Amino acid sequence: MPLKIQNVLVCDEVDKSCVDLLQEHGINVTYKLKLPVDELCKAVKNFDAAIVRSDTKITAEVLAAGAGSLKVVGRAGAGVDNIDVAAATSHNVVVLNTPGGNSISACELTCILIGALARPVVPAGQSMKEGRWDRKLYSGSELYGKTLAVLGLGRIGREVAIRMKTWGMRVIGYDPITTEAEAKAAGIEKMTLEEIWPLADYITVHTPLIPATRNLICGETLEKCKQGVKVVNVARGGIIDERAVLDALNSGKCAGAAFDVFPEEPPKSEVTKALINHPKVVATPHLGASTSEAQVRVAVEVAEQFIALNGTSPKYTTYLGVINKEALAHYQ
Repeated sequence: MPLKIQNVLVCDEVDKSCVDLLQEHGINVTYKLKLPVDELCKAVKNFDAAIVRSDTKITAEVLAAGAGSLKVVGRAGAGVDNIDVAAATSHNVVVLNTPGGNSISACELTCILIGALARPVVPAGQSMKEGRWDRKLYSGSELYGKTLAVLGLGRIGREVAIRMKTWGMRVIGYDPITTEAEAKAAGIEKMTLEEIWPLADYITVHTPLIPATRNLICGETLEKCKQGVKVVNVARGGIIDERAVLDALNSGKCAGAAFDVFPEEPPKSEVTKALINHPKVVATPHLGASTSEAQVRVAVEVAEQFIALNGTSPKYTTYLGVINKEALAHYQ
């Protein structure tokens, strides 16, 4: 049975292509950006669906306020950390994301950061701007022949592996779901975590933030790694223990780190600030999906899924981003 999505509330800025596509299929769109919680609670009562990115939090309070009217919450992005999925499911609200929309952009940033750890172009570039010629100070190392560990072999992890393999890196990886055959197709040797730690020269994480992955890289695991290991996080803040990495950087166990995501954004904790300011760290302000191509892609993808849920188009018929299929079953 179609969901009959007629009125959509856009809570965060999305590319115009999303609105255009929805309107072309007879769906009304209203922009109310970055509403305070009390105003958002009032607003959701008048809409069948809402679209968010990262700024708006769809909490249990918001979902309770929209009970009886709100049917779908779509995130124009990969993670759904800012949506209370359990509360949504209890209110029969379908939660969906756009899992493939920003894969290439996040992958490319990961590869760039791995390169920036091998060749210190960021501090070298800054020193040039300051009028210095510190050629000897910023000597780097080749990626060729080094071992890259990819933790999480979904879309992004596999895309990273494919690219870094062409740079001559050996790519090893871990994922409890991906099969050895799927990993091999991307040029990855699938291993257990215990096998990976002592082999990796670089480690990049590409998992969701769930209890099993929180502090996946921590003091205990870093102790099992090579002296001088380097770590990259373009996934979610909290997958890598920041305090543990800071300590490892200071001790020399970790030779470099790159972070695009943080447990709190913008960062406020003293540990995070110390990490960002460490000379061996490259830090960026959550730029993984910040490309024009990715923004169009996720905007279109969320609209396509809304239309598919309506069942009104022979062109758009799939909604692969649905997170809580049990909520969807309520309407079928």
